[in-house]
Amino acid sequence: MSKLKLNGVSKAYGATLALRRGDLEVMAGEVHVLMGSNGSGKSTLCKIIAGSVRPDDGRILIDDTPVTITGPRSARAQGIGIFYQELSLAAHRTVEENICLAALPAKARLFVDRTALKERAARYIALFDGVSGDGFSADALVGNLRPDQRQLVEIMKALASEAPLLIFDEPTSALDRAQVERFFEILRDLKRRGRGIIFISHRMDEIKAIGDRVTIIRDGETITTLSLGETDAGTVIRLMVGGAGDMPASQSSAPAIVDAKDGAALTVRNLSGAGFRNVSFEVARGEILGFGGLHGQGQSALLRAIFGAGSIASGEILIGNDRFDAASPRDAIRRGCAYVSGDRGRDGVISGRPIIENVTPIHYLRDRLMIARPSKLSDRVAPALESMHTKFASLFHPINSLSGGNQQKVIIARWLIDRPDVLLLDDPTKGIDLSAKADLFALIRQLAADGLGIILYSSEDAELLGNANRILVFNGGSVSRELTGPERTRYNLYQAAYEAA
Repeated sequence: MSKLKLNGVSKAYGATLALRRGDLEVMAGEVHVLMGSNGSGKSTLCKIIAGSVRPDDGRILIDDTPVTITGPRSARAQGIGIFYQELSLAAHRTVEENICLAALPAKARLFVDRTALKERAARYIALFDGVSGDGFSADALVGNLRPDQRQLVEIMKALASEAPLLIFDEPTSALDRAQVERFFEILRDLKRRGRGIIFISHRMDEIKAIGDRVTIIRDGETITTLSLGETDAGTVIRLMVGGAGDMPASQSSAPAIVDAKDGAALTVRNLSGAGFRNVSFEVARGEILGFGGLHGQGQSALLRAIFGAGSIASGEILIGNDRFDAASPRDAIRRGCAYVSGDRGRDGVISGRPIIENVTPIHYLRDRLMIARPSKLSDRVAPALESMHTKFASLFHPINSLSGGNQQKVIIARWLIDRPDVLLLDDPTKGIDLSAKADLFALIRQLAADGLGIILYSSEDAELLGNANRILVFNGGSVSRELTGPERTRYNLYQAAYEAA
């Protein structure tokens, strides 16, 4: 029996088509795996099912009956529950409160029924007895838990919905092997009871262990649905990347391997910390080293740690031949390290302030300037902004008056006034248009030609294949493969990203 069916579902954001044609059928009593490369449309499809995104077109049927899902509350009323990859927990609430958060039991319609809440939460906590770890209890504050324990709470919260159709988007990314095995036992029991389950994971061993069928989405379209028992990993990955997936990046404008005769700009040896482990590499002067792999596999955590904005448990970092232990971003900046994030709101823009104030803070910090002279600063700022083809009316206009792409150009330009030795780019083109991207990558290649060592993490494989000399593919916080020369293909990127972690 069909539990859920989607026909021709589409979604556009302005000129960007996130989902062109989404078709999916989930049967009662199956774990249906959804797979696609970064930006393929699979998360948009799940958000449409869960009610957090409204589709532009297409039909949704639940138990063979057409339905309209108007929002998350409507989805819950239709019997749909979801585990979000980005956790949606209340950090200052207890484990039991978070588990029941979607439907807190009430007493006299005014107060939370604490007895009922405890009894209900205890059923789901008990499912993970023996694997939840030290410090995990019903009354523990979620903000005090380890990442794997918070992920277990999110799973319990989804299970507590008792929904006939459940969506799990990367539910095992922070779990250890024992926790994964227990979770899979629970999913198999739900299958036996006739639930329909949509499961998204990048771990091929898990997909084969728990999945019944797989639907593959590429470039916003459903490509095909296959039985996992009758296919192999190579076939799945080839369908994900398409016919051009075997084309080497060297056939494009990507630069060749850099000769490291001028020495390493940055050396990382056996570095471990929150979100990454035992990572080693060198970046030569004049080289663009790419970080690939699926989102959240340690790339951003590693870049932030190098820049002094994250924790390092062990290992060594060198800039040139000198040991580099950045206690803070301020320390990293003064040692010649630069960092550009794709999250402008969190890591870049000084909201409400003029463009000139947004482009000059690094110059102040590196030169230890105490007094601002706008006329002199304008002369220093102008070449950096012009090199990025930044469009603005005046340096004294607020940065919020600029488009997202021009705001990002201002953030990048702040590092060009005083050139660093190492440039860390953490998905820098997120949310900017094609023209701005072209300007950015032309500048990055020029900076590399001038002798900078550059690390580029991008969630878009085309950006890596088109600009990186080498690519390190991350999986589960470690480097699973290095791609050089003709090995730099989309197929190899995803084979390394999806292999057993």
